Order: sequence, then C-alpha cells, then structure tokens
Amino acid sequence: MMTLRQVEVIRAVMVTGTIGGAAKLLNVSAPGISRLVKYTERTLGIRFFQRQNGRYFPTPEAENIFEQINGVYKKVDDLSELISKIGRGGLSELRIGSVPSISQVMVPRAIERVRRRYPDLGIDINILKLEEAIDYLLLGRGECVAMSYRLEHSGLDFMPLASGELYCIVPPGHELAGRKQVSAAEITRYPLIGIDPNDPYGRIMAGIFARHRLDYNITIRARFGTTVCALVKAGLGIAIIDQFTVAHGGYPGIELLKITEPTRFETYIAVKRGAPLSLHVEYFIESLRAEMRAVEPSRSEGNAAPARARKK
Repeated sequence: MMTLRQVEVIRAVMVTGTIGGAAKLLNVSAPGISRLVKYTERTLGIRFFQRQNGRYFPTPEAENIFEQINGVYKKVDDLSELISKIGRGGLSELRIGSVPSISQVMVPRAIERVRRRYPDLGIDINILKLEEAIDYLLLGRGECVAMSYRLEHSGLDFMPLASGELYCIVPPGHELAGRKQVSAAEITRYPLIGIDPNDPYGRIMAGIFARHRLDYNITIRARFGTTVCALVKAGLGIAIIDQFTVAHGGYPGIELLKITEPTRFETYIAVKRGAPLSLHVEYFIESLRAEMRAVEPSRSEGNAAPARARKK
C-alpha cells in the first residue's frame, strides 16, 4: 500500500520531471525526495521512473498507477476545497429567531460579526412574537431565539444574554425633553403609548405604577418597539422602551430619559433542549451577547455566563 505522502512525492516527481523540482514543489530537501522514491519502488517492487539526461520519465508499467495517483490527488483537492467552503460557511445556513426588541439593532450587529467570519454562510432571520418562539424551536425551524424573558417550558433551555433597562422616550420639544431622568410619577402625567401589562417590559412598569398607586392613561397601544418610537416621534405621546431597541441611535428623532425607579431586566437565548448547536449558531450567540453586554447597565467584573442553563 502507498501512503498519501508517497503518492504526493511520486506525483511531484512526475509533474516536475526532476528530484529538485519535486523538492521545491513540496518545500522539502531533494535527498529526502530521492530516498522516498527509491524506498517506494523497492517496497512495492515497481520501477516508477526512467532517468534520462537528469530528468525522470514514467515507465510504461507505471502509467496506470500514475493515472490512479492523479485521481487520488484530485479527490484530495476536492476534499480541501470542501473543507475550505465549510470554513467560510458555505453549504450551511444559520437559522435564528428574535423578538422584535432585540432584532432591531442588536441582531444586525451580531450578524455583521458572523458574516465577517463566515462570508459564504446562508442566513435566515425570523422576527417572532414570544408565543411563536416555542414552535419555532421545537419544530426545528431554527436553532435559537433571542428572548426578552424566560419561559417555563420543559423542552427548552435558556442561556443568559445581557441585562437591560427601560427608558422613557419623548419627542423633541416635549416638556420632559432635555432632562436626564424622570420618575414614574412624572411619566403618568402624560399620555402613554404602548404600555401593555402582559408584555415582559410592560409588567415592569405596571408593577412600579401599582406599588406607587399611580394611575396612568394609555392612549395608544402598539405591539412593537419600532412602532412605539414612530408614534412618539410623531408627537402622539410618550412611551417606555427597552434600551436595546434604541441602542446606538437605532431610532433617531426621539430623546431618551433614564427612569428613576429600578427597571432592570434580563434577556436570554432559547434553544431546544438536547439539540446540538452548530458552530455558526454558537458564534452568533457569542456575538449577540458581546454586542448586548457592551451597552448594558454597569455589570460586576468577571461574571461569565454559563454555556447552557437547564430548566429543572
């Protein structure tokens, strides 16, 4: 049997016609090439080359062998090309989901990182309502979903992403515009847009209002943060929004005010329990976490997130 190294050396001599040429092609010493050729001929009992005027020519009995060697080398080249394609993300697809609040700014920034590492990777992004995430994962439509809260479900695992805070957003020229922070009591003095007590973020503010016995007037309900921002920008009221929707100036034309009361919340990546994650989705999760933690409220140093937090 010939080893792949012997195949490589014999082919190099065949292609270049000299021991020195083969040595340069393979970036090794000429004596080493010569010794391996002689050893291969001796162990196999076949003479591969005739030497004429310092050049090596295939012997008639070795012609069929060289044909097979070229076939082997072609398959090695094909394998190398396949590995290269996989390394660039070719032949694969990243299928991920996200709730709207994280998809607006954070997901695109994470995808930009993924694209740099895997330039040929196919990418499919689904913007999901919270209640749609379960079927998306359990039916195998995607590998992960960025979530604004943690569900109680035996078929899902959750990995921490980042902490966030809520902000009050107002249009330019509003009475509150230009201020750095505002209290819950002050917020309730103005018409509110989009506060839904059943929404993960809405529950936070609803709880604050309830604890302080504050009445509030919701004039317009809107499900998604981008719509809420547009309504505020149009001067139709003020609103409470999560910081990830408006991070990095994601929605210009509105002003952000920090809320005096604590509004911290946690975000997660949800995955199907027991399902192996591809390298591509692992890198996406790593990138998304890095982007979100770069803008989250102050965080104690050294708190590394576990790889996967399993529900008991």
